[in-house]
Amino acid sequence: MPKIAVIGGGVAGMAAAAALGADGHDIELVEARSFPGGRAASYEVPGLACGQPIDNCQHILLGCCVNLLDFYARLGVSRDIEFHKRFNFIEPGGRVSTIEAGPLPAPLHFAVSFAKLRFLGLKDKIGIASAMQAIRAERTTRPSLDRMTMLEWLQEKRQTSRAIERFWEPVLVSAINEYPARIAASHGFQAFWLGFLASAGGSRMGIPKTPLGALYASRNWAKMPNVRFRFKATVTSLRTEGGRVVSAESAGAPIEADHFISALPAERLAFLAPELNVPWEQLGSSPITGIHFWFDRPVTDLPHGALLDRTIHWFFNKRDGEYIQIVVSASHRLTQMSKKEVVELALSELAEFLPAVAGARLLDAHVAKEMKATFSARPGLDKYRPGPETIYPNLSLAGDWTRTGWPATMEGAARSGYIAAEHASAQLGQPRCYLLPDIARFSIA
Repeated sequence: MPKIAVIGGGVAGMAAAAALGADGHDIELVEARSFPGGRAASYEVPGLACGQPIDNCQHILLGCCVNLLDFYARLGVSRDIEFHKRFNFIEPGGRVSTIEAGPLPAPLHFAVSFAKLRFLGLKDKIGIASAMQAIRAERTTRPSLDRMTMLEWLQEKRQTSRAIERFWEPVLVSAINEYPARIAASHGFQAFWLGFLASAGGSRMGIPKTPLGALYASRNWAKMPNVRFRFKATVTSLRTEGGRVVSAESAGAPIEADHFISALPAERLAFLAPELNVPWEQLGSSPITGIHFWFDRPVTDLPHGALLDRTIHWFFNKRDGEYIQIVVSASHRLTQMSKKEVVELALSELAEFLPAVAGARLLDAHVAKEMKATFSARPGLDKYRPGPETIYPNLSLAGDWTRTGWPATMEGAARSGYIAAEHASAQLGQPRCYLLPDIARFSIA
């Protein structure tokens, strides 16, 4: 079988390797760091009280993330994803409202619990219900969705300030890592259609039961011995000859292959191969901050919660209520703050939602800032996102920044890996289909 070199060991690169490796291709996956995962990785922090690897940030998925779930199935780790059907929304002061799918068929499966939400008023709920109907009607018929922001659309639909701040914004910021004023309405529609409306199963929230790194551990690749990892190998250039890529140059040794897949960040690929004209400057970024707290006692028995009206967005109960991970998506405000300032802010706000925090002693804390966690899914961006093909017939592109039909999520990364794998296999004369269709039709007219 032809040899394929995959450059970049994040979710996109691993998805491409898993798909092609399962079909018997000789795969060498090249990663600059000493572990895989990219922006969805685990690592050890010396001196932490937990004494074990931690995730850079809590990554979740929904039931509609069919290609990511397929990638996990290929590695045999589906059992390590725990799905939750209930979503807790918590107000300052600790009042909890829960939304979960009920007995009614989609798209009405949330109707009963939605009507009981206490953090929204009747006017808010009526407006939200009307907007949800508009999403169903306009998702395939309105051509302007990629040219306007989600906030502009919500204002057009006369959403109340409270509905935007307490319902639309928490969901969108968590799903797309950007605020409604910056998100293309097309991506906002997609998040709500596939994640909320299309099916009850699509809204299930999956949380890994193990550190992310355990999902990609070498033992999970054992059934694909033709997939080999080369760690601590930074690619410094691509050598071309006769209109093809001949090798990827690394300090260790040149990496030769019949076909190459780049699963690198856009700015890194633009540096390595400027002739590709990768539009990296168009891909503005948005940060995510993960905050880890270890307490001397349990501070909650809830598994997770969306936190309203404050800087922190979500908490996840990682171990018996004593280890809490907080996620702040689109954390532009926190990027200029010191670790001490972030910890003090997050601890103060968390105590507003979980009163037991005030009586607990903080044993340790860790702050992880992903400054370029995702691209900013602004209006008009999709026209700049490239497909898998390049000027070199034996070089394919992957990465959540490529044209996947999704924003920058783990599902988008997995989709890009499968799309690049399809392109590579076709170029090698062995066409295969790897990409799974969305759970429901979604298209922008």
